[in-house]
Amino acid sequence: MTDSPLLDVLARYQRAMLRLDADALAELYAPDGVHEFPFRFPGFPARFEGREAIRAGYKAAWSGTPARPTGIEETGVHLSTDPEVLVAEQTVRGEIAGGRGEFAIPGLLVLRVRDGLIVHARDYMDGLAVTGGLREQ
Repeated sequence: MTDSPLLDVLARYQRAMLRLDADALAELYAPDGVHEFPFRFPGFPARFEGREAIRAGYKAAWSGTPARPTGIEETGVHLSTDPEVLVAEQTVRGEIAGGRGEFAIPGLLVLRVRDGLIVHARDYMDGLAVTGGLREQ
């Protein structure tokens, strides 16, 4: 795949996720960026609106979970005919703190990037893997 600013944003997004770094993640978004979760799961909002809501939402979510991601496996990354859109098929793998098992959360991430910042993300995560105690693999 050719070099693309979208691929750079995806790589930085994935690094922030692996580090559970809500500040680094939020800084990838436009001030009025939106992050949506079309596949709802209990205890999590349908969307975060604005960079600061994204920052606060992820800080809260990551501070309250025993899940620690160790890697992101990309099944496919697709650049759209729309130059602002990228689709990533991926599985986030990791461990549950305290030696309580491993997890794999498959998902599809659709990013719209404008001027180097995410303006809209649709995060199709497997909610059962998240809410079901993070299925052990």
